[in-house]
Amino acid sequence: MDEIGAVIVTYNSAGCLAGCLEAAVQRCGEVVVVDNASTDGTPQTARRFPVRLLENRTNRGFAAAANQGVAAIAT
Repeated sequence: MDEIGAVIVTYNSAGCLAGCLEAAVQRCGEVVVVDNASTDGTPQTARRFPVRLLENRTNRGFAAAANQGVAAIAT
């Protein structure tokens, strides 16, 4: 499974993120979560899982955050 990686872009997703990450970490070798300046505890939820968390200070938008996650997973 190490060949598969996932990039998950979030913004105020604390309510549904745990289920998503639970499935992702079971299926992927690496999971990168890019948080776009959430204010609802999303980063705290992500920290409960074995993922790489990138926390943006501002909401960079989906495309920029997705590119940021892909760049991180490639390193």
